[in-house]
Amino acid sequence: MDASIDQGLRSFMLGVYNKLALGIGLAALIAFAVGTYEPLTALVFGTPLRFVVQFGPIVLILFSAFAMRNPSPIGSAIMYWAIVSLLGAGLGIWVFAATGGQELASRAGTTMSPELLTIAKAFLITSSAFAALSLFGYTTRRDLKPIGTFMIMALWGVIALSLVSLFFPASSMLETIIMGAVLLLSAGLVAWETQELKEGYYHFGGDQRSMAVMTNWGALNFFILFYNMFTIILSFMSRD
Repeated sequence: MDASIDQGLRSFMLGVYNKLALGIGLAALIAFAVGTYEPLTALVFGTPLRFVVQFGPIVLILFSAFAMRNPSPIGSAIMYWAIVSLLGAGLGIWVFAATGGQELASRAGTTMSPELLTIAKAFLITSSAFAALSLFGYTTRRDLKPIGTFMIMALWGVIALSLVSLFFPASSMLETIIMGAVLLLSAGLVAWETQELKEGYYHFGGDQRSMAVMTNWGALNFFILFYNMFTIILSFMSRD
């Protein structure tokens, strides 16, 4: 593998990380605006728009998985920024609670009292863990594909379990187990996704259209994993 290919890989991965960083920055700005500007808070959480914020990302993710078989760079970019914006708006509830001294409660009745310092600490912990896991996935020579396949199946299983649990009385223990499982699986998938992006680069290298689409999908997958890790860590740290 010559130096030019290595340089190309580094440039590609930096493009993914830069788009991820921009997405995190945009989500943070939207969350702060929604959580601190009262008219916007009322609009997002006090009108039917809250259902769009709550369920919109899931609908878009499913749509991209089953309907966008051959996405264009523009289409995949629109999908990325739309999901980032909706998830950022949803994070506004944490900012609202932190700035207003409000408590949040989970379905199982677990109360959380977030503070701005707690949000900052959770972000730093998530960022550090994400960077370490992605670096591992980038440098390891071990094939993570079998592990990644298992983790994806396990994650879907956990999601199915969480949906089924909605039809039964809430349990704080089950809620904690599900959150811990999602956290661990999301962390492992960061390393796997990094390796998948490397392999995708060598497979599609030279095809600018495919590379642009892969940059958007890579950033989207990274953002969702980062979001999962951050919100769960923040939930644990904010518990009373």
